[in-house]
Amino acid sequence: MHIFDVVIVGAGPAGLATAIAAVQNGLDHFVIEKGALVNSLLHYPVEMVFFTTPELMEIGGMPFTSPNDKPTRLEALRYYRRVTDVFGLKIAFDERVLAITRQDAPDARGSFAIDSQSARGVRRSVHARAVVIATGAYDVANSMGVPGEDLPHVSHYYTQPHPFFRKRVVIVGGKNSAAEGALDLFRAGASVTIVHRKPALGDSIKYWVKPDIENRIKEGSIAARFNTGVLEVRPTEVLVQSTDGVEDALPADAVFLLTGYGSDTTLLRAAGIELNPETNGPVFDPITFETSVPGLYVAGAMVAGIQSGRVFIENGRFHGQEVIKAIVRSLARG
Repeated sequence: MHIFDVVIVGAGPAGLATAIAAVQNGLDHFVIEKGALVNSLLHYPVEMVFFTTPELMEIGGMPFTSPNDKPTRLEALRYYRRVTDVFGLKIAFDERVLAITRQDAPDARGSFAIDSQSARGVRRSVHARAVVIATGAYDVANSMGVPGEDLPHVSHYYTQPHPFFRKRVVIVGGKNSAAEGALDLFRAGASVTIVHRKPALGDSIKYWVKPDIENRIKEGSIAARFNTGVLEVRPTEVLVQSTDGVEDALPADAVFLLTGYGSDTTLLRAAGIELNPETNGPVFDPITFETSVPGLYVAGAMVAGIQSGRVFIENGRFHGQEVIKAIVRSLARG
């Protein structure tokens, strides 16, 4: 039975950085990804421009060059594909990890069995001395808990404007995703209304986006309902209520609930990893990133739980180096 030094769950930037660190330290690695390479980026708007600069998205010491001050989504996808090829990372795509179990058999003592299933239903198990969970914080959309949230014209992810030309679109949310989506849709010919429970848009909106969205609202090109919450999503409208109790029905052909995302903790719980009751994220050593289960580590945005805004590509890309240092020390001790 072959036992890898480390299996990494998730092929986002943090998972890739961890795999690269494993390669650089001579560890036998394997990555399992439930979707495509850097899968979360596929949910980003097609023409999105990152808030950060290219060098702050680099992993493995490989330069990320861009003709722009801030890279685009397309450039990022191209960069991470190139990095994966250059370092020869071993990755299984479209394969979901179902369970991580510590092994006690004599020929596998001290290792873990990682059970997975491909998108086509094929199951298998691989074994590793250590496991790193780097599944990101974009898998689970924050549910609003309102009737109609699961209707077919409702989505928690916005990617492109063209299908909504000449359609009435309601966007729920007041942070960067909502602002960029509203501008994108407006410029593609959609009639856009923003619904936000607070009195104004968030201060975290990209500095070049905020004045743009505020001016479009001020001139009436984009409608905005502040201090307003959603009561129900219906097939042709969204029922909202202001903080002073006034209800209204907003016509809607499409609805985007851009109210944030979080980590899927199912795998963590199943593996016996202790969770922080305040953040719903894993309890881990801040230096080694080892969890309450010896040999199981975490990396990337998922370490922050519901406080995912604390960890981005810019800082999560360094987690893998510390994780691999800890694993190397652990393997040396036997």
